[in-house]
Amino acid sequence: MSEGDANPLVQRVDALLKRRQDAAGGEDGVPVLTEIVEPGAAEALAFELERAVLQRLESELPQVLAAALRAAVAAAVKRELEARKLDADSLAGKRPAATGG
Repeated sequence: MSEGDANPLVQRVDALLKRRQDAAGGEDGVPVLTEIVEPGAAEALAFELERAVLQRLESELPQVLAAALRAAVAAAVKRELEARKLDADSLAGKRPAATGG
């Protein structure tokens, strides 16, 4: 993803970080979010960040869930088939010998 394609929220956070680092001379490391955002804006920024993350995951989630569901169903079917084979084998040992009629 190029810088022009970046999410506006990410661009805002990057600009705030850069402004903070320029003001501090870059010596304090990465500032805490509450140090670079006005007190009332922190909640709004957190909400926007959460929404952006959920939008990003929304397109990937169905594939992940489908793969997990396929694996779970395959494992359940395999277990059931193995259990039925055991049942069939134990039943086969108990059947009377077939007589040619």
